Amino acid sequence: EKASSLHREAHVTRRQPPPPPARASQPVCGYTQTHKTMEGFGGSGLTGLEGNRRSGQDVRTQNVMACMAIANIVKTSLGPVGLDKMLVDDIGDTTVTNDGATILNLLEVEHPAGRVLVELAQLQDKEVGDGTTSVVILAAELLRRANDLVGMKIHPTSIISGY
Repeated sequence: EKASSLHREAHVTRRQPPPPPARASQPVCGYTQTHKTMEGFGGSGLTGLEGNRRSGQDVRTQNVMACMAIANIVKTSLGPVGLDKMLVDDIGDTTVTNDGATILNLLEVEHPAGRVLVELAQLQDKEVGDGTTSVVILAAELLRRANDLVGMKIHPTSIISGY
């Protein structure tokens, strides 16, 4: 029964999504759900379309939000009752997994802060072989809480030394 349910899900998700709207920059991620979640974080770095350099709290918040979006993707696959993710790539190949390393390797993350989390998971997988989902969730949560502390006017150096 479970296999037949999985087969029906695979059949439904094979439909081609509508093409994304034309934009000046590349999509942040190849998968539709993540693209919609992370679309506002941009892949163009610190410069806007006019060439103005952005810095400070705005960029820090965008970086934290991008990391939280990556963590939210793998969060539901954590643990013994974690959900499987069905990933469909550009050519239609389907992968069903609940392994955080596999999920993150299949994502095409372009945001610099998001890439750091993907590299963190790859390093965790290479060195230990397990715990990729946990390390991504932990790092994203530490970043979120650090951003809250910066918002309370605590200097980033003090936060780093506290971690």
